[in-house]
Amino acid sequence: MTASEVASLISQFRGAAHFVEHLESTPPATSAQRARPPPTHALDSTHTRGRRGRWLRDATSRSWSNRDGQILLPVFNLSSSSSRLEIRGHDAWWETGNDVHARTQGQVSVEKSPASRSGQSLFSRNFIISLNPICSTSPSTLPISALAIAILLLSLPGEDASLRRSPPAMAQMLLHGTLHATIFEAASLSNPHRASGSAPKFIRKFVEGIEDTVGVGKGATKVYSTIDLEKARVGRTRMITNEPINPRWYESFHIYCAHMASNVIFTVKIDNPIGATNIGRAYLPVQELLNGEEIDRWLDICDNNREPVGESKIHVKLQYFDVSKDRNWARGVRSTKYPGVPYTFFSQRQGCKVTLYQDAHVPDNFIPKIPLADGKNYEPHRCWEDIFDAISNAQHLIYITGWSVYTEITLVRDSNRPKPGGDVTLGELLKKKASEGVRVLMLVWDDRTSVGLLKRDGLMATHDEETENYFHGSDVNCVLCPRNPDDSGSIVQDLSISTMFTHHQKIVVVDHELPNQGSQQRRIVSFVGGLDLCDGRYDTQYHSLFRTLDSTHHDDFHQPNFATASIKKGGPREPWHDIHSRLEGPIAWDVLYNFEQRWRKQGGKDLLLQLRDLSDTIIPPSPVMFPEDRETWNVQLFRSIDGGAAFGFPDTPEEAAKAGLVSGKDQIIDRSIQDAYIHAIRRAKNFIYIENQYFLGSSYAWKPEGIKPEDIGALHLIPKELALKVVSKIEAGERFTVYVVVPMWPEGVPESGSVQAILDWQRRTMEMMYTDITEALQAKGIEANPKDYLTFFCLGNREVKQAGEYQPEEQPEADTDYSRAQEARRFMIYVHTKMMIVDDEYIIIGSANINQRSMDGARDSEIAMGGYQPYHLATRQPARGQIHGFRMALWYEHLGMLDDVFQRPESLECVQKVNRIAEKYWDMYSSDDLQQDLPGHLLSYPIGVASDGVVTELPGMEYFPDTRARVLGAKSDYMPPILTS
Repeated sequence: MTASEVASLISQFRGAAHFVEHLESTPPATSAQRARPPPTHALDSTHTRGRRGRWLRDATSRSWSNRDGQILLPVFNLSSSSSRLEIRGHDAWWETGNDVHARTQGQVSVEKSPASRSGQSLFSRNFIISLNPICSTSPSTLPISALAIAILLLSLPGEDASLRRSPPAMAQMLLHGTLHATIFEAASLSNPHRASGSAPKFIRKFVEGIEDTVGVGKGATKVYSTIDLEKARVGRTRMITNEPINPRWYESFHIYCAHMASNVIFTVKIDNPIGATNIGRAYLPVQELLNGEEIDRWLDICDNNREPVGESKIHVKLQYFDVSKDRNWARGVRSTKYPGVPYTFFSQRQGCKVTLYQDAHVPDNFIPKIPLADGKNYEPHRCWEDIFDAISNAQHLIYITGWSVYTEITLVRDSNRPKPGGDVTLGELLKKKASEGVRVLMLVWDDRTSVGLLKRDGLMATHDEETENYFHGSDVNCVLCPRNPDDSGSIVQDLSISTMFTHHQKIVVVDHELPNQGSQQRRIVSFVGGLDLCDGRYDTQYHSLFRTLDSTHHDDFHQPNFATASIKKGGPREPWHDIHSRLEGPIAWDVLYNFEQRWRKQGGKDLLLQLRDLSDTIIPPSPVMFPEDRETWNVQLFRSIDGGAAFGFPDTPEEAAKAGLVSGKDQIIDRSIQDAYIHAIRRAKNFIYIENQYFLGSSYAWKPEGIKPEDIGALHLIPKELALKVVSKIEAGERFTVYVVVPMWPEGVPESGSVQAILDWQRRTMEMMYTDITEALQAKGIEANPKDYLTFFCLGNREVKQAGEYQPEEQPEADTDYSRAQEARRFMIYVHTKMMIVDDEYIIIGSANINQRSMDGARDSEIAMGGYQPYHLATRQPARGQIHGFRMALWYEHLGMLDDVFQRPESLECVQKVNRIAEKYWDMYSSDDLQQDLPGHLLSYPIGVASDGVVTELPGMEYFPDTRARVLGAKSDYMPPILTS
């Protein structure tokens, strides 16, 4: 068959003319634009993702694209075993099947010439199409249009299937990097929902002013714009009042991207008391951004059918910076000159000292010898003892914020380490210090459910009313702070913020003596992390279930997972694992300033100590470590908070951007905790170790199975960034491992709707990540267990009964989770930590969970530190500073052992050993037999991962032991995602 005959037959195909016209009217691409199409073992996947040169499949249009903006448009059924099609990149060939068959009104079989391997590539501005010779005539003799149509329209589902045409949908491409976007203004807007919308300005203002005054009608028009990557919201402007036709924003956005998208979408909206009215949307194709050049353009604003809405337009400017162009990508903290995370409210501080804490207390001689650099060994520290000492020795100020603060706890409980006055309760200690003239200020979250109609301490048992009443009339100033919204939301949003979200920061700030004896000067010391000063938090690395019920935990029995649990009915108590930090130097003053911002916003009376008046006593912010001291730290403070909780945020988006804040819809937000995680993950070279109370997010990338991902709103990037990091390393042929430790289930009755909904979100998050990883492995032809790259754990304990144990006076109700757990003598150790370690050189510790509530910035208020030791970086050799020692101490706590392979967590030997140990411990935990105490607490999270990344139940493990709670969770039809995500 000649080329002209092929062209003649193909020209009969309908609907191809538009493609030919486009292809022939655009210039060819240069060789530098060409990138490698996917190997055939990747073509059966939904998509593969990663660094430059990867090809990505859009499941809707069945097309493939790469980040260079090139789109491969076959509608071949690439999974067909009966097809032989060779798709050529610039340096490799891949094949599928045996023969190429095309079917028109007649039957045509087009065969490849086995003698030729030269292939022919046709390039356009946005398309790359490569095909080997499909007939004996050299492809170069085929007309461009004929070959193009052949490639576009070939469909190879089998002998009896008819030809299909590809839909004109644009393929989604991976944006992984940073997008700088500016929304300048809109012009000629038309609001069909408002009669005064297009009236002259003076008439419009007159009518709308009357409506505002008398409360009738819509009132003043407030216009704002949003930015979406497909259905993921990534930016929002402030509202412009009384300019419904030509609003001018001139707002810029620094957007971190890890999204599949075909368009950047700009939506213009009118704010309503409830909800908003869409004027229209403007679209900018993602493929136009991928070359990294700046685009400054007026875009048509269109209706739902993509038809222009009159003359409405919006003026935008965008520039995309691919992550591969980031000089810190996969290179760690490269030197002591690393400046920290950019575009943040607080800059990085040098000359600091950091103390790391695992759990509230560490018994003597628990931690074995852990060698560090410079001939040193790791030394553990004791959090609540240090906080007790800091409060006891304060002379001028004690500032505390907490999700919960309980006055009846004691901070010192180790009988082998008694302290003078250590048996005093926290409430008594604070009253005593206040009576001595120390300024004691407390900001405790006001749980709006703790009212008379509900139980006294609220649905979350924070004791807020009880704590306020305890200090009433004393010298301690305790203020209950609701999570007030700012001025940006609708009535519904304001209600949801005040009732659903919390103040979650956990900090203590005190003045402290200087290290040198005899000095009367003081300095500021701060504590930041996950530990609230409340009941249920005190624990050691033994995490006992039953053996401390007649001593340490008799008056501090905490077990909220069983509805009727009490000390009278006995254990198991809920053990508590947490992480905290102590900060000294300039960073401690940043924590102080955060408290002052919050007090000025919600504290009421101006009771803050004026430190300028004490400048002779309390030294101003200054380094506490010499630059040449090898134990010095560089530390940066991060937050999730908005103007509803912090005083002094700028009023304008321009000033907010200069201050490292995010603006949107009359809302100023600090969401730098998420930024810190993103930067740390992108810098990572070898491994990441995470412990967190929650692990869910990047819902825009979840599979739409039973849900609409765009309705979930868990948009933070952290899980997706982790998956893309692993994928990039697989593609580069390098080892990388992510370890994640989470609780078995979120604290609460495990069968409850809220707990099951969160577990469902967690399962979807895991599945999204494992899908990315398994596809990357398949694309490289690697047969491997995806858990060798990403692995999840939980913590649990199991104890044999000992003589002399506490004997409860009552028994749990029969056939309940409580009674079954007591009989089996097992329970989870609750992971409440909020920590990430990267390459043993960088650590983040704070109050923020890996969920949208904590990472959003406009939901729960949070605080975190991120730091490293500049003399202990993973440059030429692995880091062996305090962070390494801390991780090894945590692994010893969890595994009950140390091994030389733990020195290189990224290695296959290490991750497989840890997985084997955790699987063994899970088998012992879940077994019907109890022969001995668990030798360690790290349990493999009870899920399976299929070859396509689908997360499954383990055989016989639909429910967590002793419960009827599904491990994979269950979608809630009544629980709003904003509450559980």
